[in-house]
Amino acid sequence: MTAPGGVTPLQAGDGAAPDPPMRWWGWGVDRDALHLPASAQRLIEAALGVKEAAAPRVNLAAIELPSSRLDGDVRTRIEAIVGSEGVRDDRLARVAHAAGRSYPDLVRLRSGRVAAPDAVVYPASHDEVRVLLETCAESGVAVVPFGGGTSVVGGVEPDAGSFAAVITLDLARMASLVELDEVSLAARVGPGISAPQLEAELAQHALTLGHFPQSWEYVTIGGSVATRSAGQASTGYGRIDKLVLGLRFAAPAGEIEVKPHPGTAGPTPALRELLVGSEGVLGVITEVTLAVRPLPEVRQYEGWSFKSFGAGVEAFRELEQAHAAAEVSRLSDETETALSLASAGQTAGRLAKLAQRYARLRGHDRGCLAILGFEGDADEAMDRANRARMLLRGAGGLRLGSRPGAEWQRQRFRAPYLRDELLDRGVLVDTLETATTWTNLPFLYAAVADALRNALTARGTPPLVMCHVSHLYPAGASLYYTFMAAQQHGQEVEQWQAAKTAACDAIIAAGGTITHHHAIGRDHTPWLRAELGDVGVELLRAAKSRLDPRGIMNPGKLLP
Repeated sequence: MTAPGGVTPLQAGDGAAPDPPMRWWGWGVDRDALHLPASAQRLIEAALGVKEAAAPRVNLAAIELPSSRLDGDVRTRIEAIVGSEGVRDDRLARVAHAAGRSYPDLVRLRSGRVAAPDAVVYPASHDEVRVLLETCAESGVAVVPFGGGTSVVGGVEPDAGSFAAVITLDLARMASLVELDEVSLAARVGPGISAPQLEAELAQHALTLGHFPQSWEYVTIGGSVATRSAGQASTGYGRIDKLVLGLRFAAPAGEIEVKPHPGTAGPTPALRELLVGSEGVLGVITEVTLAVRPLPEVRQYEGWSFKSFGAGVEAFRELEQAHAAAEVSRLSDETETALSLASAGQTAGRLAKLAQRYARLRGHDRGCLAILGFEGDADEAMDRANRARMLLRGAGGLRLGSRPGAEWQRQRFRAPYLRDELLDRGVLVDTLETATTWTNLPFLYAAVADALRNALTARGTPPLVMCHVSHLYPAGASLYYTFMAAQQHGQEVEQWQAAKTAACDAIIAAGGTITHHHAIGRDHTPWLRAELGDVGVELLRAAKSRLDPRGIMNPGKLLP
């Protein structure tokens, strides 16, 4: 049924609490596991000096879980709100909600050292969330909101703080496309809807959100909004915070609705900005209205080579400031380019070698690979692509054709699977990201890479450090680092912490933001004050005090 004005009310979800979507100790499911080609294995082992594999993963049954601390009377009150089927405290449910998917999270999960929630609760509506938060506040139970569980900064760790128990609030039952306004190009959704589910439903109406983060296969829209996610195509489509038109929000002290007005002189945008990116510390996002757009008529992905990372960065700056940048604009440095070529599968590897030989013959030996993906209306996208090609050639770029772009599209969500494979082989592998102005980008790029190399070399585990640019703005761009080293067995988390601390100190000292799209979570809180200042932190504390007076919401996250 279509209501007046082209607004289509849509069927709500079935209300069933699903099984955890990922294997409890890693990423994805077994059928999608990734295995390194021999060439990549040799490169990594030689570069890192890896001598032994990691200890075997423990079995789920071997994990020692303490009994649930949730008071029986409190559980009865919670079951009265969500139904007995909406509360789980079985082993799998608790372990699957014990951590996100950061490197230290995975190390702890694989070794069986987990801090699991006392129960997992599945509300099915805004009203159930609101009453649940009131009940937990009255009962002194901490609450950790949970979407797809893809946080890489400790954002969903079930920390009880000063409270006697902690529950994880899984929003999987609130996973529907509630309403679609095809005239206004606006979609109202439940927070638990996954990115693939939303794209599939929008595609039936020839629409798209265009939000494709690395975690796309499992991330929820509520989680993306709560963490200010930036998708791989955000240069063209915009970050998730730019796509949020309105939202509903439940907090222990009450509820807020930010209406999806197209514009206002009132405080609505400021209120929306406060709640988007609040990471479950102020309350729970229970509904989001998003800007959508027509499905692109064309998707043209292609590869380019630059003689150096600096040359590529300058070319990308020109593209962005000339309004000719692609929706996906990604530039790898020399080290990341070399590893990407070595990691290509058999067929893709042959094509990679041909492209590498072609680039070498034209003076691009040890060059840097760029991927550009143009999407949209056919005439506009192709006109922009042609303008971009002229600019890139003028900046010394070498076009490699569509095959590198097609291969990148095929592999674009595979990195987390590769991390599981590397962990099995005894390799520390993690990522971090930042952003700064174009003027400061070369300085920040070198400072963070040097900090990672120095910190890990000092522990006797010299690393591979690689980086790419992946999100462009008129004033600057983001830098996304991946670093690998041989694990220090028995000190895996301490080794990682040394590298993370050195890199974050370098980011702040070199004028970058402490996070561009991974959020603050637990891992970045020590550096938030340096970025926001004392008054900025106290302003956030004031908002938390008003919305969550007892402090039950996601203890230990966001606020220092």
